[in-house]
Amino acid sequence: MYKSGDVVVYRRDVCRIKDVKEHYFFDKTYYIMSPIDDDSLVTSIPVDTTSYLRDVITKEEAEELISKIPYIETVQVSDRDIEYEYKRLLGENTLESLIKIIKTTYMRNAKRLEQNKKVSEKDEQYFNQAERRLYNELSISLQLSFDDTRQYVLDSVEALLA
Repeated sequence: MYKSGDVVVYRRDVCRIKDVKEHYFFDKTYYIMSPIDDDSLVTSIPVDTTSYLRDVITKEEAEELISKIPYIETVQVSDRDIEYEYKRLLGENTLESLIKIIKTTYMRNAKRLEQNKKVSEKDEQYFNQAERRLYNELSISLQLSFDDTRQYVLDSVEALLA
């Protein structure tokens, strides 16, 4: 059982447990939590809920994941099917899927800019969503700020590719 102050992943958001309330609703015990990037949003879930709730990955797991980034493949589908694939990957709720989205959207937009075209709003939207989810969790694991985590990952991947 988690306690007040613990950080967990609920569905797709990294949340801080604010409180554990006994008999809060329907004579059950509930976790009261908020996403770490939006303290105004409060969610209550029963303590006995095991689905959609997991621990944040450890620092060692985060480092291992970062070392795998250069080897994670990008999405190879037609422009027409790309949004469906992004939604499918987001639904998987894995960090590897988020990396796949980030790499794919980055590469697609770089190619568009190279061709003097505008950046795709759809790609940018999914890039931002995947980046927020990934770096929120990694920032907790690595004990860095969101921006420092992003820079740490970029520097680590660049060093791996050198």
